[in-house]
Amino acid sequence: MKILLVEDDKTIASGLEYSLQQDGYQTVLCHDAATAKKVLAEDIDQFALCLFDLQLPDGNGYELCKMVKERRDIPVIFLTVIDDEVNVVMGLDMGADDYITKPFRVRELLSRIKSVLRRYQKPSHARAIIDIGHVRIHTLEGKVHKNGAEIPLTALEYRLLLIFGNHVGQVLTRNQLLEQIWDVAGDFVNDNTLTVYIKRLREKLEDDPEQPVLIKTVRGLGYKAGD
Repeated sequence: MKILLVEDDKTIASGLEYSLQQDGYQTVLCHDAATAKKVLAEDIDQFALCLFDLQLPDGNGYELCKMVKERRDIPVIFLTVIDDEVNVVMGLDMGADDYITKPFRVRELLSRIKSVLRRYQKPSHARAIIDIGHVRIHTLEGKVHKNGAEIPLTALEYRLLLIFGNHVGQVLTRNQLLEQIWDVAGDFVNDNTLTVYIKRLREKLEDDPEQPVLIKTVRGLGYKAGD
């Protein structure tokens, strides 16, 4: 599985490239937008995922993201500094799948990569459609609809919802959910992470997030989707 990494800071780029390769990925490294555009134009089909620094010496990650999404449906993750975080919404609107703020733990980035890649997997034996109340998950397309209208979800929100969808009626503990969301353990994995994403799912999918009926809390045990 090959990743295109575009990062102008050569020290950061070298460290990321080494870590990605240690985790089993092949990498193509570019230090500027011009080189990245050439690589994408000539052979975009070789990549499973793109990591783009948001600010580059001769351009930005936005234009690279747009170029990728116009040609192929592959995931894009932005690498951004804190000051850029308010602007990353524009990138998400353009189709980027996630972003991570510098400085970050490499293990967290690897976990984000795995999470985003899972969303793009096309399971051959999985159910094409999963219904939870008035919410429908189209697993082959990676899309979610509520009452017929598409609801945009982040990669992690989608992954969490898919876990619930594959276990409708079952009580899932917090540990079970965290283990299925994250492939790589790290300090960033905690109960607050899960709480935040369940809250976000409820806000997007429930008619009344304060009185959830799709994703219910089972006191002392965990959560349950559906009846």
